[in-house]
Amino acid sequence: MSAPLIGACGVLALFVLLFARVPVWASLIVVGFGGNVALSGFDSAVALLGTTPFDTASLYTLSVIPLFIITGGIASTTGLSADLFKAARILLSGVKGGLSIATICASACFGAVCGSSIATAATMTRISLAEMRRAGYSDRVATGAIAAGGSLGILFPPSIILVIYAAIAEQSVPKLFAAGLLPGLLLTALYIVVAIVGAHLKPEESPVAPPATVVDRLRSLAAPWQFLGLFGLTIGGIYAGIFSPTEAASIGVVGAILLGIAGRRLAFGDLVKTVSGAVKTSCSLFAIIIGANLFSYFIVQTQVPTLLADAARALSLPGLVVMALVIVAYIVMGCFLEGIGMILITVPVFLPLVKSFGYDPVWFAIIVVIVVEVGLIHPPVGMNLFVIQAQAPDVKIGAIYRGILPYLIAPLVLIVLLLLFPEIALWLPRALYG
Repeated sequence: MSAPLIGACGVLALFVLLFARVPVWASLIVVGFGGNVALSGFDSAVALLGTTPFDTASLYTLSVIPLFIITGGIASTTGLSADLFKAARILLSGVKGGLSIATICASACFGAVCGSSIATAATMTRISLAEMRRAGYSDRVATGAIAAGGSLGILFPPSIILVIYAAIAEQSVPKLFAAGLLPGLLLTALYIVVAIVGAHLKPEESPVAPPATVVDRLRSLAAPWQFLGLFGLTIGGIYAGIFSPTEAASIGVVGAILLGIAGRRLAFGDLVKTVSGAVKTSCSLFAIIIGANLFSYFIVQTQVPTLLADAARALSLPGLVVMALVIVAYIVMGCFLEGIGMILITVPVFLPLVKSFGYDPVWFAIIVVIVVEVGLIHPPVGMNLFVIQAQAPDVKIGAIYRGILPYLIAPLVLIVLLLLFPEIALWLPRALYG
């Protein structure tokens, strides 16, 4: 059996395992190890299986993952994220769709500290859903804003998925963080536009709160200063070149702990629980990355990416058509796979193809993250949608589905803009790092 045919069988076997509900990490390791045995022999595959876990776990760039997870957990436990939402709610009082906009803005800021979409969706569900219900918002409108805002967590720095992409694609983490900032701000603005339009079309589902006084608005700015200061210190330090991402993550953890202690919001038991949860989450992520590296080595050996590129050239397909097909493939896979697994499975296959048509791998990273965001919020398997229902089991999944549908327009518009104007993602990393 030829190497490309072995590669095709391996990809097919991987999807069969995933559809059979075998964990992503186990599926990747089984297919990667089995494929390497078929290509290089048992002894070579065992040697690779022995060295890959150490090589992966010792990568300096991946050390930011547990640190930012801890920072986000402490910010949620101590109520720093709740202060952010309350301030946005008061500032936007009297505006149509004000609570939806407040939820989206607070989600963007919280996601920019914790770097996790799922954590952002879970936290904002606990914080904002009850408040929006009390204000008369329908479950459809409330959960739609929460799900959309939660998806911003993987685009803004310090995106965990961008760190994982950097490890797989051998790219600079600071450059990827810089590339995600402007698209993240633009997507936030597009989500806000969707919320405003929805509030005007169906005002009965988004009642306008009485406008707050000037004094109340000024007072509201005092509450979130700690959170915003932590954000400015960590992310601003990365962009200014003062900290590396790992140093910024360490400072974020220490800063969050000190703010929690100073405000008497953080008990020792809460800290232990947060660190324990971060360790478990990080271990599951590292297991997936180890499996992905085995799978990636197998795919490279089969020459499947090279054959895909040759086939595209033989058909005389322009690069834009190839990119459109890749994006459609990601959206389809997003119906069945979770985001991190999807990136780890597909980047080894698609990145060489995309680079062969002259596209920048940093720009492609942002495209991939946006499409993964779509996967996180579009039915039937959007992870954020199920996270919301897990936090609020009395909300029907049908209401969550209906609520998120209008927001799917925003990331698709952003993808089109990035295809037409790649500098949206590339300008800042080039300006900062050359």
